[in-house]
Amino acid sequence: MYRICLQVVHPSIFLHISNTCFFSGEHHVSCPSEAIVATVGEDIILPAYLEPATNALRKTIEWTRPDLSPRYVHVLRQGVKLMGNHPSYEGRTSAFVDELKLGNISLKLSRVRISDEGQYRCFLPEMRINCIIQLVVGAASSPDVQMTVDLQCNSTGWYPQPEMFWLDGEGNLLSAGPTETVRGPDDLYTVSSRVTVEKRHSNSFTCRVQQNSTNQIRETLIHVPGTRYYFHDVITVFFSNI
Repeated sequence: MYRICLQVVHPSIFLHISNTCFFSGEHHVSCPSEAIVATVGEDIILPAYLEPATNALRKTIEWTRPDLSPRYVHVLRQGVKLMGNHPSYEGRTSAFVDELKLGNISLKLSRVRISDEGQYRCFLPEMRINCIIQLVVGAASSPDVQMTVDLQCNSTGWYPQPEMFWLDGEGNLLSAGPTETVRGPDDLYTVSSRVTVEKRHSNSFTCRVQQNSTNQIRETLIHVPGTRYYFHDVITVFFSNI
């Protein structure tokens, strides 16, 4: 008796159809030669079948990853899952017990993680046959498009030099760019600042200018209309301390 490992290849397009390892004249395990691609969080199946179809209910089926310790991912003996598998797979692996009698020895892996990526071996020790499947894991998410508005505030006629702040509708300080300050020939200061904000349900913002040594505070409330849907608006507010 001799062992054969076979890959079936289409002669014209060079597409790997299946990857099987078997003993001449006996059963073999059939599984895909192309990598299984999964997305983080989804449930996937690592397909493996006995061919010809044979009742595997009384067989030992070992799903392992050679790069792990312990290497066992899911082990069945006579249709019962054994303990001692790698802890990262706890509660996430299952077999199709009702279909074992039909030769379906596939493994279901739930809630896929990045760490699940690797090479999986399905092995039946009594029959000395196995199959290798490569799992590739990726992650993706939909782009988040936010509607933003540029607000610019200018204030003239200050002395000494004041500070300028931006506040949201709840009075929280917003992160804005550096305040620009210009001193005129009359020694009075002009200050300006720009902030980019998101269009939300609360579209009210406040530009505040204050001079601490003279206890002077001026502020203007700006309301961004929620009915306008431009990706980039610029609203400029002017007020003077004179």
